Amino acid sequence: MIGLISATAAGATARDRLAAAWPDRTRVYEGPVGDAVRAAFAECEQLVCFLATGAVVRLLAPLLGDKRTDPGVVCVDEGGRFAVSLVGGHGGGANELAVEVGELLAAQPVVTTATDAVGVPGLDTLGFPVEGDVAGVSRALLDGEPVALDAELAWPLPPLKVSANGSYVIRVTDRAAEPGEREVVLRPPSLVVGVGASKGAPVDEVVGLVESAVRDAGLSLKSLAELATVDAKSDEPGIVEAAQRLGVPLVTYSAEELAAVEVPNPSEAPLAAVGTPSVAEAAALVGGGELLVPKRKSERADGQPAMATCAVVRRLARGRLAVVGLGPGARDLLTPRAKAELRRAAVLVGLDQYVDQIRDLLRPGTLVLESGLGAEEERARTAVAEARKGQAVALIGSGDAGVYAMASPALAEASDDIDVVGVPGVTAALAAAAILGAPLGHDHVSISLSDLHTPWEVIERRVRAAAEADIVVTFYNPRSRGRDWQLPKALAILAEHREPGTPVGVVRNASRPDESSRLTTLAALDPATVDMMTVVTVGNTATRDIAGRMVTPRGYRWQEVAE
Repeated sequence: MIGLISATAAGATARDRLAAAWPDRTRVYEGPVGDAVRAAFAECEQLVCFLATGAVVRLLAPLLGDKRTDPGVVCVDEGGRFAVSLVGGHGGGANELAVEVGELLAAQPVVTTATDAVGVPGLDTLGFPVEGDVAGVSRALLDGEPVALDAELAWPLPPLKVSANGSYVIRVTDRAAEPGEREVVLRPPSLVVGVGASKGAPVDEVVGLVESAVRDAGLSLKSLAELATVDAKSDEPGIVEAAQRLGVPLVTYSAEELAAVEVPNPSEAPLAAVGTPSVAEAAALVGGGELLVPKRKSERADGQPAMATCAVVRRLARGRLAVVGLGPGARDLLTPRAKAELRRAAVLVGLDQYVDQIRDLLRPGTLVLESGLGAEEERARTAVAEARKGQAVALIGSGDAGVYAMASPALAEASDDIDVVGVPGVTAALAAAAILGAPLGHDHVSISLSDLHTPWEVIERRVRAAAEADIVVTFYNPRSRGRDWQLPKALAILAEHREPGTPVGVVRNASRPDESSRLTTLAALDPATVDMMTVVTVGNTATRDIAGRMVTPRGYRWQEVAE
């Protein structure tokens, strides 16, 4: 919950805007400001104070305890110009909250945390438990000192500017070893514990078994990702409460799924009870991984039979490939999700001219693998290969990566051993349509006139089908120096079914600084004025030129407009 505190009418106005926008996330605190701040600090995970930073500092000072547990605090000035991350930038999420508040109130977020300010990922923001000299290693990263990455486990991380050797170390491990001097240990969620239990098994017995199994294997409980069991035990109190106490989700599988898993220690008892010869080992292994602790039973002080079993599996992370559409070129048409993926990626793969568009958004340390025109398949193979190494990879393309871009060759290379995320982008057709008016108001189709990958006979058949169906057509790759006859041929096919006065929109470099556009007709368009940077949109029989804008009706009703 986010506590909202204000002292003036202007502050209350901005406060109420946040409350209205986030009704389920916020709580307004009324009354004397000091009392309101103290109450919100005790009751909320975060605070937004519409007060001077000096006043908030004085009020917070006696309340501050530990940066890992204190609420994140953001201050918004009286004029609503700035959203200042004051306390708990990382641990309390104030840095991210300042950005959110800034977007909603049109205020400038102010973040002074050193790592955020220069684009270096904070070691305490990676989503893993972190131990050791976080401040010292972070400072070394900021100062450009050599920092070594000792990754015992391959795990997709954001870019960290590391070297082969260094006096500072970032270690990625699920083992229980304590961090050394000048060392940070990241604990990725790599351990899955399968659990079986008799009816009525005490939660203390289940938790004790899990903890001892992990510790005895020299592993860290901080790397515990989940407990897993059979569906029949999904509501067994001892197992459910054990997951809650350990702070991990409980995942369940059907007896049929578990019975299909080969295990080293099957048993007749669970087969008779729940329909599978193994619960603990099978539930841990069903998603794959390395069995580190075979089935073991709990030990009871009263000498009675064990009521719980468990097994521990290390399940390595899958590499991550984000296929990112950059939009038509304008920075403000690059989506927030695309920006986030670019910042997250440790490896970026793309066409050199597209890399240049977004190079300034990349974090320091990002490995950039760029190549020239005509190497699409090679880039796709490279991106997939890097993801298979366990890396977080972004493969970029213009417009939407799934439209005449990199998603198709990448997915043709990728198998189910990596995670693939598609990030949509604004296509050239959509960017051009917005400039022209509303030419895509009804059914429309995009057709590439490049016959480098598609035989012309196939392209021509598609153009003819669109012409006969009276569908608005957007032509990509309409004309180049070596392909100067395809566009005239395509226009001639359309002219067999449409009037000479059919509106045609021509947009070059949509959304870029040298953007140009014009509205002409099917008869008047000169193909020689079109190149590969141009998108050509041909209307259907209902498309009109209205006040210099290209408009296709939605199809419900069309009133003729007087010329």
